[in-house]
Amino acid sequence: MSKQEASDGIPAAEAPAKRPPLNKYALACAILASMNSILLGYDVSVMSGAQLFMKQDLKISDTQIEVLAGIINIYSLVGSLAAGRTSDWIGRRYTMVLAAAIFFAGALIMGLAPSYAVLMVGRFVAGVGVGYALMIAPVYTAEVSPTSARGLLTSFPEVFINTGVLLGYVSNYAFHGLPVHLSWRVMFLVGAVPPVFLALGVLAMPESPRWLVMQGRIGDARRVLAKTSDSPAEAEARLADIKSAIGIPEGVGDNDDDVVIVTRKNKGTHGEGVWRDLLLRPTPPVRRILIACLGLQFFQQASGIDSVVLYSPRVFQKAGLQSDNNSLGATMAVGACKTLFILVATFFLDRVGRRPLLLTSAGGMVVSLVTLASALHAIDRVPEGHATPLAGVSIAAVLAFVASFSIGMGPIAWVYSSEIFPLRLRAQGCAMGTAMNRIMSGTITMSFISLYKAITLAGSFYLYSGIAAAGWVFMFFFLPETRGRSLEDTEQLFGGGDGQEDVREDGHDAQKKSTELTGSQQ
Repeated sequence: MSKQEASDGIPAAEAPAKRPPLNKYALACAILASMNSILLGYDVSVMSGAQLFMKQDLKISDTQIEVLAGIINIYSLVGSLAAGRTSDWIGRRYTMVLAAAIFFAGALIMGLAPSYAVLMVGRFVAGVGVGYALMIAPVYTAEVSPTSARGLLTSFPEVFINTGVLLGYVSNYAFHGLPVHLSWRVMFLVGAVPPVFLALGVLAMPESPRWLVMQGRIGDARRVLAKTSDSPAEAEARLADIKSAIGIPEGVGDNDDDVVIVTRKNKGTHGEGVWRDLLLRPTPPVRRILIACLGLQFFQQASGIDSVVLYSPRVFQKAGLQSDNNSLGATMAVGACKTLFILVATFFLDRVGRRPLLLTSAGGMVVSLVTLASALHAIDRVPEGHATPLAGVSIAAVLAFVASFSIGMGPIAWVYSSEIFPLRLRAQGCAMGTAMNRIMSGTITMSFISLYKAITLAGSFYLYSGIAAAGWVFMFFFLPETRGRSLEDTEQLFGGGDGQEDVREDGHDAQKKSTELTGSQQ
């Protein structure tokens, strides 16, 4: 626990003494929801190898390559910002189906593109899908998961992103032997197959219980909570917390088939008025929550992870692995390491907590980035072909960097962001965090080639290490622990009074809830 938490008199969040068995229904929901993230990881990483062949086939420059590789993250802003409102309007589940359909269209356009211009169109479509998937999977999983396993289950999207990254690298390696004009196209077209099956699987999932309560569908929410909670008592407690957060009085909607008509003077059940409460007139706790979310997402990407994911073949070639076969093989090792170490966070999130893993992760990233930069700097000073030991150090440093990222910064940025917002602000608050993440990812990936040509590869990684060190300081002083807290309770950690939302009415100075309810049975 940080000093600031202690000074605020906030008790440390403690995990239960005896962990209940993992809820298998909630586990299945989390897996299905997170599988969209495979497509996200695949679409990003497949470019690392495909760019080598696209450059030859389409006769495009390095500048065009870095724009094509990184622009998907800027395009994803459209999806991430739209996903908050979309998921509040049509529900979390159908938003995931929409994301799968967008991925399918994007993969087809990229794989069949006859020119650079059409490729850019395909990257735009795929980017919208990336934005939707990045925002909706953690939100849905957090809202379905029981408190005892929320960290584990909410880390699944990052697990599947890393699985997708690895599959992208495997695709690069598997198809690099095809003719140049076919290899990169097959790499993209393979990504059009999974969305079809994922969309069908998502339709078998229940809707988020918190979204159901926001629509007044108390009976449906109760049935979902009964299946996804560790006990009937916890299901009722979760339902009571959600109703309280929305402003539904006790006793309303207590029957299994109850539907409650929720009318807000300032609305909000479909996302209206949320931007005002987030940006224009936030309460102090909401302002701190927003800064925590945006800061964490900023440092996750600004420390350079996507540069390594996208351009690791170039880094390895600089380190001495000159052939495509060797550099793509080493890149596959990066994907395998990244995927393997994500499991560390997955199994320790609810045991160790968010803060210790985040701080350990950022510290490891700083050390490995400094090591990589120093090795690359030394390689520049020795004759070509005489830097074999340093090449080994460079490869080991890259593997250590992605491993450090995967045990904390990678998954926990999404877990933490999906936990801390009040219910009514959660979807669009997470959308803002996703937008920050994509802006920084796009900035980093679209500038990396130009950056290393200006200040060398070593200079680039020294810069990233400095940013990662600043991120460690930010997390140490600004992020409280959320382990063991219910979603309706986390606002207290940021200075909220009782964990419930404050709703501001137009024309009033005081903050108060303004929900008018009429209960009716169907």
